[in-house]
Amino acid sequence: MIAHARSAAAAALFVLLGAGASPTALHVQPTRTAALPLWKQGGSAFGIFVPSERAPNATDAAGNRLPPLYTEQGAHTLGANPLLDYLFLNLEGQFDMTAVKHMVAGLARHPAGARPTLLVRIPTIEAAGADSTRARVKAILAAGADGVVIPHVRTAAEARLAAGFFKEAGANVWSPANPSGTVVAMLMIEDPGAVSEMEAMAAVPGYSLLSCGIGSLTMAMGGRDKAPDAEAACQRVREVAQKAGMPSMMTANAATLRDRISRGYRGLLLMGATAQTDSLIRVGRELVGRR
Repeated sequence: MIAHARSAAAAALFVLLGAGASPTALHVQPTRTAALPLWKQGGSAFGIFVPSERAPNATDAAGNRLPPLYTEQGAHTLGANPLLDYLFLNLEGQFDMTAVKHMVAGLARHPAGARPTLLVRIPTIEAAGADSTRARVKAILAAGADGVVIPHVRTAAEARLAAGFFKEAGANVWSPANPSGTVVAMLMIEDPGAVSEMEAMAAVPGYSLLSCGIGSLTMAMGGRDKAPDAEAACQRVREVAQKAGMPSMMTANAATLRDRISRGYRGLLLMGATAQTDSLIRVGRELVGRR
């Protein structure tokens, strides 16, 4: 089984590379570029979901499942990987300010110009409430994170509310109207109702990226059978974001990376073991002309 998996992974990488690519080029030591400078230059950035350092399905003495674990040392280790342009800390399911502080502290042990951009995804406005979301955006940015991701933004009115949280926090948000900004504000469309409002949402000023959550949108549209419809909707989100001057982020794997890049997604978000994601990022960098 292990040998078969390795063969399948190798085959996927070969398909991504194409017959004319040079395998040796993938092993050149990359140089560090954080995501925000890349996006400002119109480039593509590669990042990963920050992996929990706790064993999968770990429980306490009473049998309760333990939450994800993120440590300063773990953040420092990830920050030393020059392939990572950004780190995506997903706290949507369970917000943990201590995790944010550990990530910031670990990354701060690297020089400012030699560490990845830290983006923190928080719970939805609907679930947490506007006041709590406002406070979390302010606290995360005050702690030193580079940006905040707000998921499941449902309407243009909610997009204006979300963008306002960053303004109230005094953040210098990078946006089409503020190219010198230093903070990333990302809003996510993940519901059918929001898809119908994407153009109005893209017209809201004051934020950096408009992206589509393909997994959540697929489920909301009816499950796996609706995956092609969800993919098409996400591509429309990317198109309206691009017209408004904003990049879009999208998850990718060995089967989808080339397609995501060819369609114009400029934030490629990967999940998995470091060896696997490193290999895919090297392929992706080759595809976009980064050495």
